[in-house]
Amino acid sequence: MKNIKNSKAVFEQAMRYMPGGVNSPVRSFSAVKEAPRFIKRSFGAYLEDIDGNIYIDYISSFGPLIFGHARNEILTAAKEALDFGTTYGACHMKEVKLAKIISKLMPSMEMLRLTSSGTEATMSAIRAARGFTEKDKIIKLEGCYHGHIDHLLVSAGSGASTFGEPFSKGVPKDFIKNTLITNYNDLDGLKKIIMENKNQIAALIMEPIPANMGLILPKKNYLNKVREICSENKIILIFDEVITGFRASIGGAEELTGIKPDMSCIGKIIGGGFPIGAFGGREEIMNQVSPLGGVYHAGTLSGNPIAVSAGLETMRLLIHEKENLYKKIKNKAVKLKENIESEINNISINQLGSMLTIFFNEKKPENFEDVKKCNFKKFTKFFQNIVNKGIMFPPSQFETVFISSAHSDEDIKKTSDICVEAIMSLENKNK
Repeated sequence: MKNIKNSKAVFEQAMRYMPGGVNSPVRSFSAVKEAPRFIKRSFGAYLEDIDGNIYIDYISSFGPLIFGHARNEILTAAKEALDFGTTYGACHMKEVKLAKIISKLMPSMEMLRLTSSGTEATMSAIRAARGFTEKDKIIKLEGCYHGHIDHLLVSAGSGASTFGEPFSKGVPKDFIKNTLITNYNDLDGLKKIIMENKNQIAALIMEPIPANMGLILPKKNYLNKVREICSENKIILIFDEVITGFRASIGGAEELTGIKPDMSCIGKIIGGGFPIGAFGGREEIMNQVSPLGGVYHAGTLSGNPIAVSAGLETMRLLIHEKENLYKKIKNKAVKLKENIESEINNISINQLGSMLTIFFNEKKPENFEDVKKCNFKKFTKFFQNIVNKGIMFPPSQFETVFISSAHSDEDIKKTSDICVEAIMSLENKNK
């Protein structure tokens, strides 16, 4: 058991001044009944907390740190950019350069607009789709998370394909009356919604490979059929690739699956660890965005020169190292998965590229309903066990583990051994 006296003390202070003592809910560790660790520094594949404990980190700031923490080239780019100022409130050449690189690597983004977050990107993409189609209704898939936007904080309620209910207080029902819900991997549910709302739907927004209910994999031909259905019904297909963009492959899920959406939203990696996002799509849609068209979007810090400089260096490294990078981190994820599965039978693991999730359910989940059937008590005990042995997984069954190029073979082996031991101990206690 690690000594976390200092983290506990700071957390008590934090709870006086911040809701739940945190600036983002998952950091509270409340889902796993643990005190959050307050981090002093990060380096490579590791975090060090204020009590001096070292953890092998698999949160990776929830995805963007594909090269691990504090990659020297990215830090240097950000530091050098600081010599020219922090923010301009005006145009600069680097934001054009970054947009050009993104558009080349993700062809769906013929034109794009930089933002300060992934939430801002998804919100703006939906507004652009509504403005272009002059329709109000949108479809989202249960369990896919697109940021804390009022009209997207929706759960399906009692039916699998139905009008939704807010899952956050403070969201008026009027705000979500135009948001329709169905399940991921459910083509029949999608067709039913479209039939019942013929010619009224502006867009379908989805994570092509969901990573916010744990990692869920698309069924064979599912995404192809979604693309066909949206095209047939003149519905704008929006891929939320805030997590998978440049993580699933150099061109994100778009390249990996060969499916080209009408619009895409990205973030995370394109800032090298700094706050950033982007939304983009077909030129005719993006021409509706101000100042060209009537769809308003603005942001004082959009294209911030520090984030863009770090992002440009990250993109340079991705392009330069792509031949070995993606194969290397995928192999490490596969090794972690296989090491655990070779010893444990009563769990399931979804893995794609450098992402994976251990589900405490023998059946591999295919949608949010399946994930909700997992044994959350077991996950809590599992997390408590591994975090106190120096393994930092995301503190929720609904999150995804991320492998970086900084993780060594020894890190993967140690992690595998500790995970297997933790799961076995749960089974022994239940006998």
